[in-house]
Amino acid sequence: MQPAYSVERVYAYPLEKLWQAWTQAAALQSWYHGVEHRCVPNSVTEDAAVGAIWSVGIDVPQYNIQVFFYGTYSTVTPQTQLVHSMHYTEMAEEFAIKDMSTPAHRVVIDFEQRPGGTWVRFAQYGDMPAEQIPLVTAGMQSYFDSLQNYIDQ
Repeated sequence: MQPAYSVERVYAYPLEKLWQAWTQAAALQSWYHGVEHRCVPNSVTEDAAVGAIWSVGIDVPQYNIQVFFYGTYSTVTPQTQLVHSMHYTEMAEEFAIKDMSTPAHRVVIDFEQRPGGTWVRFAQYGDMPAEQIPLVTAGMQSYFDSLQNYIDQ
């Protein structure tokens, strides 16, 4: 099955550093957003274990909204792959409930040590209008820029 979209990049850092950035709540709170956004304070939960819930709220000031993502892990292969569902809402009340029966996409994040650094790919699977794909791709590229800024610190 082809993803709706994917973004990949090689970071000039060891695999362990990238894995920690994706699997520790404090790290995600610092970078898991586009470069022009910020995470909603105390919205990030992260426990990279099969069946565990992850969540994040993102403040999008240019549109005066907050968006929320959450899901459960189905695969955690240390320093190799994370697979989880991804639900979306703009309602803080729905985010608080985290109803896993709502429509969701599947996200696969792959990691691989390569010459010169660590390759990371974020792939999202599920129905998506064709006109939305360039927008979400650019958004995830901005997340990857934010990750770069975080690990450069």
